[in-house]
Amino acid sequence: MQSEKPIIIEFPLRGEWMLPNTPGTKVPSHGTEQLGQKYAYDFTQVDWSKKGMRFYNAGKLRYLLLGVPLRKCFGWGKDVHAACDGTVIQCEDGHKERQIVHLGSDLAVVLKNAFFFNMKKGWQPVLGNYLIMDCGNGIYAFFAHFLNGSINVKVGDSVKKGQIIGKVGHSGNSTAPHLHFHLMDSPDLLEANGIPCAFESYEVFKENSWVPVTNGIPTSTERIRFNP
Repeated sequence: MQSEKPIIIEFPLRGEWMLPNTPGTKVPSHGTEQLGQKYAYDFTQVDWSKKGMRFYNAGKLRYLLLGVPLRKCFGWGKDVHAACDGTVIQCEDGHKERQIVHLGSDLAVVLKNAFFFNMKKGWQPVLGNYLIMDCGNGIYAFFAHFLNGSINVKVGDSVKKGQIIGKVGHSGNSTAPHLHFHLMDSPDLLEANGIPCAFESYEVFKENSWVPVTNGIPTSTERIRFNP
């Protein structure tokens, strides 16, 4: 799906994941090139044994009618790792998460931000808790929707590839606990262009076995894992 040669980075999570939005399936992966997210990825965990790739441990009616507590969502609270070496240049934490996932209320937040977002209040209503790393050579790594209070680095910190920098959350524009990640050519989200990237190693579940992949770009239908 990509014509540009991708930057090779490390997978930013551990364990099994699926990617509902990925440049391996379409570009722009999120339907827009704004905010540098032309080649952005979303990572979430699901129950592969149930239809619909359910991301919560509860009945579907519970999710639709009452909502499901975050603690019952598979990906929530999982460690996020730096995908490359770099320096933290922007970091915003402390944005509260909604305590349940509920289709109606989560979509309402997304729609509210789409129509009434006020830049004077900063990016956090949309991005939730987020950070930006300078990876050198004009490349910047962007991570969003961290669990409130989980980011354990600060502006100016040097970070090594694989280092834990926070936890997967449900802050900002989020309809399920997930990590949003992309590379871009500027730390200014209003000016940034997306940069394609691929993951140096991971595995894909095919025909009842795990198959190694090198320098790959996952698609939205693949069950993948990374355990270094």
